[in-house]
Amino acid sequence: MPELPEVETVRRGLAPVMEGAIIARAEVNRPDLRWPFPRDMGARLARQTVLGLRRRSKYILADLASDETLLIHLGMSGRMLVSGDPLGVFAHDHPAPEKHDHVVLHMDNGARITFNDPRRFGAMDLMPTSEAATHPLLARLGPEPLGNQFNEEYLVTALKGRTMPVKSALLDQRIVAGLGNIYVCEALFRAGISPRRRVNRIAARRIALLVPIVRDVLRDAIAAGGSSLRDFRQADGELGYFQHRFDVYDREGLACRAPGCTAKVARIVQSGRSSFFCPQCQR
Repeated sequence: MPELPEVETVRRGLAPVMEGAIIARAEVNRPDLRWPFPRDMGARLARQTVLGLRRRSKYILADLASDETLLIHLGMSGRMLVSGDPLGVFAHDHPAPEKHDHVVLHMDNGARITFNDPRRFGAMDLMPTSEAATHPLLARLGPEPLGNQFNEEYLVTALKGRTMPVKSALLDQRIVAGLGNIYVCEALFRAGISPRRRVNRIAARRIALLVPIVRDVLRDAIAAGGSSLRDFRQADGELGYFQHRFDVYDREGLACRAPGCTAKVARIVQSGRSSFFCPQCQR
């Protein structure tokens, strides 16, 4: 599933052709994805100006002139692809329709935004913009890891007294929004902390150091266009490249990349998810 860097990469790719433009027509080619689409979604999107695109956790939010906001979740295999861009950023002509093109937004500037999702685990919803923060998918999310509310004091306080493994704590969307398995593994490696270590067994200063490390990992991934492991594509159809820079994720049995380390990357399963780490560097 795309994590924060992949979703932010898609948002940035969509912004040049969607922000300030009008949705001339919206094709809705099926009644649902993971959940049913909202009532009359196509009609409610048509002729609406997109005031801005923002991201909350792993969701893209398109604020419309109608005072509604379109929520987009890519799910496991969803892609938002741009074609026919009049700004010249995207060199793709409009492709022939494909089987899994479930929602197509025809912009008045000539661009076309296609939401293609073979597995149909993605989602779209419409809500009043003023109530977006209380939407069931957004209401309980923690602070954004790249925002000011995610700081050293906050994380130390949020994790104080918890007995869960640190990997599980960082994946808890109520503690910090948008982090997923890939980037938590990478951040813990850079911090030298084992994913198995209980939070209450980690000194507060080491927890505090996780804040800038998490931010650096996310920024590095965004700069590389995210990570393409299976289905992820940027809005122009290109792959992300951060997977070529993984230190531990998906590198089980390979040599640790830390200078002077002779260990190999190990893999364990925690709460049904694979954790990759260096048993020598991470304690």
